Amino acid sequence: MSANDYEYKKQRLIEQLRSHDGNGVGLQKTTSNLFRDRSRTNQHRLDVSGFNQILNVNGNEGWAEIEGMATYQDIVDATLPHAVMPAVVPELKSITLGGAVTGVGIESSSFKYGLVHETITEMEVLLADGRVIVCSPTNEHKDLFFAFPNSYGTLGYALKLKLKVIPVKDFVQLTHVRYTDADTYFRDMKDVCAQDIDFLDGTVFGPDEIYMTIGKCVDEAPYTSDYTYENIYYQSIRRRETDYLTVFDYLWRWDTDWFWCSKNFLVQHTLVRALVGKSRLNSLTYTKIMRWNSKWKLAHRINRLRGIHSESVIQDIDVAIENAPTFLEFFNKEIGITPIWICPIQTYDRSVQFDLYPMDPQHVYVNFGFWDVKKGRKKLPKGHYNRQIERKIIELGGIKSLYSDSYFTQDEFWQAYNRPVYDRLKAKYDPQARLKDIYQKCVLKQ
Repeated sequence: MSANDYEYKKQRLIEQLRSHDGNGVGLQKTTSNLFRDRSRTNQHRLDVSGFNQILNVNGNEGWAEIEGMATYQDIVDATLPHAVMPAVVPELKSITLGGAVTGVGIESSSFKYGLVHETITEMEVLLADGRVIVCSPTNEHKDLFFAFPNSYGTLGYALKLKLKVIPVKDFVQLTHVRYTDADTYFRDMKDVCAQDIDFLDGTVFGPDEIYMTIGKCVDEAPYTSDYTYENIYYQSIRRRETDYLTVFDYLWRWDTDWFWCSKNFLVQHTLVRALVGKSRLNSLTYTKIMRWNSKWKLAHRINRLRGIHSESVIQDIDVAIENAPTFLEFFNKEIGITPIWICPIQTYDRSVQFDLYPMDPQHVYVNFGFWDVKKGRKKLPKGHYNRQIERKIIELGGIKSLYSDSYFTQDEFWQAYNRPVYDRLKAKYDPQARLKDIYQKCVLKQ
């Protein structure tokens, strides 16, 4: 795709935005990894689905220029032939680059390169009044650059981004190490973060069954495992100490079964899996089913007929690694969902701070990912389990992503998400408040 094509699309989008006189504006897109329903509104929807192209890959200089709605599946397909990959590739093929930056994108290279937004060097952002500005860490709009992550489209929309790509080999060697206590596990994980490895994450199956998975890129492999159809990746963690995957299959090891959440669609049963077929085992299929269920509330109706009350507990939270054992003990006791994904994070550039997702550069952080539904006969207050988690995060000085349900009060929310900086940037880049503010959008679901 040529630069002229991008400029043409951009001008058409600006015209579309400026032709609408109303106050409200939002995005119309074909893919989303948000797990929170939103109220139906009459706000104008901008069709940005066409901004999904890979514009340039320069493996020698270590960068790629990509439109915001490009999925990581397409990005990986475009970069691997150049023997490079994005420094951080979020775990699901359907995640878009723009979504991973304006939200929070993470994966097993985050112990080395930080979160997705830390690998971005430049963004071209469409503001609510139709202006398009270029943001970088050093130019006149650096204030927006460092506040864009975790703003969820409330300060503007990233149309084009430049990101860091890194050299990659053909295969990944995996070593799964089992631990029986959290204190030793997280102490060792902090040490492993300093080693010469390429990937690091972990899985909790129970209080005394915790695995650390260490990945290292290699040129050759004695064999490669396939977790795209008959075999399920997360189950292999408990069964084998060493494994080998192609780098392509490693990057998408979680996508086939949406980590382990495919169990909710019964496709981990051999017969159902065969009937569904390999091509439908992916995050895009599961997301479509989830959206359909959210619209028609079939699962809710069935549970109600059975006298069962349920609450979705779908969250990613980050705490300093020193507090990770305390959080895990709380979570096992009070919430009791397993498996849990573990992913360590270190800031890539310790001299900078991202205002709406602040992390102390002196600490290693741990991301806990848990995605399931709590069910019971007793009717509990709305958000009962999620509120417990939010209170614990506040107590431990942690922070959570906002892609799912949140129940913070306004005071709790703004203490964690830097209201003074946000309000200043909102007044500067969206003075007419055509975009919802982040509390309205992410907590009140407006």
